[in-house]
Amino acid sequence: MRPRNRKIVAGVCAAIANRFGISVTLVRLGFVFFGLFGVGELVYIALWILIPKAR
Repeated sequence: MRPRNRKIVAGVCAAIANRFGISVTLVRLGFVFFGLFGVGELVYIALWILIPKAR
């Protein structure tokens, strides 16, 4: 579930960090790194659509 707090854009990185118990900063850095190769943006948008919002 994408949280309503601790989010910057859509909460995708926060949701992944919560699910796997790792740092949100680490997940965000991973998306930036993979974004340099053009894959991160596509994955982020797909996860934004697929991961439901928290109530």
